[in-house]
Amino acid sequence: MDGISSEVFPGVRRLDVVETGRRRRWTYEAKQRIVEEAFERGIPVLTVARRHDVDPSQIYDWRRRLFPQISRGISGFAPVVVTPDCPVPSSSRGQMEIVCVNGRRIIVDRDVDVAALLRVLAGIER
Repeated sequence: MDGISSEVFPGVRRLDVVETGRRRRWTYEAKQRIVEEAFERGIPVLTVARRHDVDPSQIYDWRRRLFPQISRGISGFAPVVVTPDCPVPSSSRGQMEIVCVNGRRIIVDRDVDVAALLRVLAGIER
């Protein structure tokens, strides 16, 4: 037992050091790219983690550290595109279109009697 004191490891006759591999280091930019990829709609974190050979909990940790406002559920700024006013056809002002499960459509004005509309919908859905 070269260099190992029996007081530190009492009862140990042999101590083997097993190579566990090198700990990987990620740049800030790489972490940010992986976290942003995990935010994309329709892509599960597990899929992104497997793609980059990272544990999913690591991605959640990076997300919490890199984007604290998002992790707390506070939304940030979103890009807005302003378009010129488009005239609305007079036939569609105040109208609502309801598409039923069976494919039937009902178009009503904004002044529709709600109770009557509910009775009609109940009859159509049968």
